[in-house]
Amino acid sequence: MAAREIVPGVYSVGAIDWDRRIFDELIPLPDGTSYNSYLVRGSEKTALIDTVDPMKTVDLVANLERAGAKQIDYVIANHAEQDHSGSIPAMLDRFPEAKVVTNQKCRDFLVDLLHIPEDRTIVIGDGDTLPLGDRTLEFIIAPWVHWPETMLSYLREDRILFSCDLFGSHYATSSLYVPNEGVIYESAKRYYAEIMMPFRSSIKGHLAKLATREIDVIAPSHGPAYERPAFIMDAYRDWTGDAVKNMVVLPYVSMHGSTRAMVDHFVDALMQRGIPVQPFNLTKTDTGDLAKALVDAATVVIGSPTVIFGPHPQAVYAAYLANLLRPKTRYATVIGSYGWGGKTVDTVKDMLGRLKVEFLEPVYVRGHPKEADFAALDRLADEIRKKHEEAGIVVS
Repeated sequence: MAAREIVPGVYSVGAIDWDRRIFDELIPLPDGTSYNSYLVRGSEKTALIDTVDPMKTVDLVANLERAGAKQIDYVIANHAEQDHSGSIPAMLDRFPEAKVVTNQKCRDFLVDLLHIPEDRTIVIGDGDTLPLGDRTLEFIIAPWVHWPETMLSYLREDRILFSCDLFGSHYATSSLYVPNEGVIYESAKRYYAEIMMPFRSSIKGHLAKLATREIDVIAPSHGPAYERPAFIMDAYRDWTGDAVKNMVVLPYVSMHGSTRAMVDHFVDALMQRGIPVQPFNLTKTDTGDLAKALVDAATVVIGSPTVIFGPHPQAVYAAYLANLLRPKTRYATVIGSYGWGGKTVDTVKDMLGRLKVEFLEPVYVRGHPKEADFAALDRLADEIRKKHEEAGIVVS
């Protein structure tokens, strides 16, 4: 990844990770990612905003050399997670006069995670500024985006927002700026779903705070930068807002075909009633795609057989994921089959306890579904349509 100039004296010096395919041993990365770091040269001082994952430190060093960075006075730590902070120790070794500038909570994390010496840090607060001569960095504390210590850095004179994880996308590209808004929209939505969605209430407040500033460029810590900030900020307002779409998300697993027969019938019933549906076979699904679908769907239906006494482990994972991510879904229920008993419905319902949803009457049947069971699925589809209409969600 070459050092690339955003405006005179401000460079992107991070690293592209073309081959990484999983993040935190949890999040699939079908398009790779990047670890963005930014060099800001003022008339008197030079700052490096965020670093890169430790395995890419050599790339950061090479790019700093290409950008002619003979001295760095400040290393700005917007976030303590190691994909952004992991190369700070190497930077402090390379630039012995440099100080790490961050907020108190982030400083404490860096001391614990990376053993950064406290005497190499400068602690700042919300709204504090750091003069670089003819340039000024302003710090905006933005907790729970997506850790409690996250902050943003705003370069006043050039109106560049260095947003760290906020507005990011796991998308490896050689383009400095968004190459295709349609493609990046989907990647950024997936990123939001996997990482930011549990904190949407906090993010709404941060968006309101940012609306008071003039921003010409958003430079996140993952993915390309935005020359048109309104594109991604409008998307975030939509995703964090309360409006949901006329959509049913249907993660399911079937062992011997009974639940699958119910899912197939139910999908058809929803389609006939003008309700778009996204079924996800949990034995094959990319969990990032499932998370993205959960962002603004009105209804979630989990399909599962009973294994011994409870839901299939794959269905447990889907329910746990939904509960963890806390989408703005309004309705939920369960469909599936059992052999001799169990508490699948109650278990799944309890697992969705963090969601503010109305739990609709489940359709849970013994053995392979019969005509009466298919009729019950039709009634459930009718109920979902009615709920969507009553909530003012457009139904075609």
